[in-house]
Parts: sequence; C-alpha cells; structure tokens
Amino acid sequence: MVTSEFEIFKVEKIASAFCAERNKHFPPDELRIDYRVEGQNLFVFEVRPRWDNPNVTIEIMVAKLNYKKSKQIWKLYCQRQNMQWVLYEPFDSSKDLQVLFAEINKDRHGCCWG
Repeated sequence: MVTSEFEIFKVEKIASAFCAERNKHFPPDELRIDYRVEGQNLFVFEVRPRWDNPNVTIEIMVAKLNYKKSKQIWKLYCQRQNMQWVLYEPFDSSKDLQVLFAEINKDRHGCCWG
C-alpha cells in the first residue's frame, strides 16, 4: 500500500477512528462499520446479519479509497448497483485521507450509505 510502516500505521489509525465514530451510533450485533486494506486499496464496508439468517454476517461495500503512489494522492470510489466502482464526483481525490473520510461521512449524493 504505502511505502513505510509509519504510513501504514497512519492510514489504519485514520480508518479505525472513522469506523469507531460511526459504530457509536449502532448496536454492534445489528450493524458494524469496518475496513480492510488490500494492496493499494482501502475498502470501507458495513457488516450486518443476513436478513434471512441472522447467524450469518454479510459485508455491504460503502466506499473504496485507492492510493496513487506516483502522485501521492487518494482517490475515492463508490459502488454502483452493477457492482462497478466509479469515482465519487465531484469530490474524488485528495492528498489528505481524512478529507475523503469526511466526504464519505457526509455522502452528499447518497452514493456511499444509500
């Protein structure tokens, strides 16, 4: 993902804080916001019980953040109904990851949270 362990720690700290803040508003057995790092991507998703089998949990994607190492910039994507990731417009990139998490939280266009 990012070049140094310090950068990875910083990214995970920001993502963890975002998830912890969102999770304060929901019962943990009904809904939890979490994240996962895969390569250059950081995925934010909901974890909730499946409607027809509460013993099984499912993940519903909220947003994808992709780090462009050459430009040192983060790009924000949302997932369409056809499961394709598209840039979140009009605010799709920033060098500051916290700015993009704030944009996910606001979700002015209803692309992330529905």
